[in-house]
Amino acid sequence: MIDVTQLRQGVVYEDVNTGVGPWVVLKYEHVKMGRGTATIKVKIKNLKTGTIIEKAYINGARVQDVSLDKRRGQFLYRDGEGYIFMDPTTYEQFSVSADLVGDYGQFLKEGTEVDLKFFQDDPISITLPLKMKFTVTGTEPGVKGNTVSNVYKDAIIDTGAKIKIPLFVDEGEEVVVNTETGEYVERAK
Repeated sequence: MIDVTQLRQGVVYEDVNTGVGPWVVLKYEHVKMGRGTATIKVKIKNLKTGTIIEKAYINGARVQDVSLDKRRGQFLYRDGEGYIFMDPTTYEQFSVSADLVGDYGQFLKEGTEVDLKFFQDDPISITLPLKMKFTVTGTEPGVKGNTVSNVYKDAIIDTGAKIKIPLFVDEGEEVVVNTETGEYVERAK
């Protein structure tokens, strides 16, 4: 049990009164009004459902802190319901829903190592490496001309995702992509 005044951004907890959770704190604010007691306002996200709400606690309230299991997973393949990963230490395979993977799915290729967080043996979050290397499999040839500033063209990488790349990058070259934003970073070295 922890006091609500110890809640900070990134802390994961379960509400003792409702038993609902786990929640992750997105924003924390301590509000003191005149002679009244202090109020703790938090913006929280349910890690199971993804719903985001704002909640207020009175000073002195307590919540149950939650520990999440962190594991590495190696992406194997995608099936109808989701993505199949393997634990590299135990070789145990497990499925992660397509909703949880979200936009990261366009950057997953066979053998990619990811970090997963589990709550009671259920995966609740996935984190890819921030920068990953991909091969450009399809793009139009760059046309030089009125290029005063950075000019980008559409390209398809080996996972099938569409990204924007500079004119000087050609088909077959390797590029580094930011997996958070989906933006081109640099040519691969």
